[in-house]
Amino acid sequence: MEDMYEKRNPDSVNRIRTEVLRRRYLVKDAKGQCMENEQQMWRRVAICGAAAESKYTASEETVEQYAQIFEELMRSGRFIPNSPTIMNAGRQQGMLSACFVVPVEDSIEDIFEAVRTTALIQRAGGGTGFSFARLRPTGDQVASSGGTTSGPISFMTVFGTATGAIQQGALRRGANMAILPIHHPDILRFITAKQDPKALTNFNLSVAVTEEFMEQLKTQPASPHVVVNPRTKKRYLMPHGVNHRSYGINDLICESEIPADCHTVGEIWGMIVTSAWATGEPGVCFIDTVNRYNPTPHVGKIEATNPCGEQPLLPYEACNLGSIDVSKFVRVDHTDLHWDKLAETVSYAR
Repeated sequence: MEDMYEKRNPDSVNRIRTEVLRRRYLVKDAKGQCMENEQQMWRRVAICGAAAESKYTASEETVEQYAQIFEELMRSGRFIPNSPTIMNAGRQQGMLSACFVVPVEDSIEDIFEAVRTTALIQRAGGGTGFSFARLRPTGDQVASSGGTTSGPISFMTVFGTATGAIQQGALRRGANMAILPIHHPDILRFITAKQDPKALTNFNLSVAVTEEFMEQLKTQPASPHVVVNPRTKKRYLMPHGVNHRSYGINDLICESEIPADCHTVGEIWGMIVTSAWATGEPGVCFIDTVNRYNPTPHVGKIEATNPCGEQPLLPYEACNLGSIDVSKFVRVDHTDLHWDKLAETVSYAR
């Protein structure tokens, strides 16, 4: 389909291609003037990628051979690495990874250290994902000041504001993923947060749903939904009367009271579905399934993903995405693929 479009509208496609390259990828001088063309860009990226082979006893000749292979793959469009690789390879910034998960701990110092880390990643063209599971709920006590906290949603807004502030000088628009467990006391605020179209505009939202919750949904949908304060571990129920946008922990009631007018498991799921249908947010992350397939459980537990949800990651872990254009491997008679060439490309792209 893309090739057919290019044949019909070559001038339009070329203009768009040139403008995107100029704005995002080509090296510029201090005045913003491009210092390289597209072919020089591919050569820069290829040399940087091939240079890694020298760490594994490869000779200069072998490194150059790999550089030529990488360059040809990119020039032909068979394989394209992620944007930060094209932007930063062979340059001082040097960040080749696309997306990171940044841990957010429950203190002002840790939260704003995470904001700082996020700003540095996004300035270089990367995206960031977070779990806000550890942040105490809205209205909970802050021992150091004697006051109360404003809760996870307010701090998500801080991260979003930082993303917006660095966007002008960044290589591309920043993107974030926020994940909150379904048993967090602020879950109603989270589910409904983006019903305001101006809220958290550079965030995707996902609810971390457990197998325990899904089993309850299946067998006991009318049972009260229990939430847990991550600071105190106290368990609460959520009355129907609370305002979804402004309630705090003190508006909830202890689990032991079990009144008849609390939100049920089925109602919480219904709210997620309704909000997702209306606004596209939030999504869901089946977090127990994610951790069942965690390849390094001895290193840690996965709590978040990259901004678009393709890749679950441990804290400070990064993902390196790339694209293979399968249409480049279709046989002339359109009966099959050149599987050997596709396999070779996949091997080099890894």
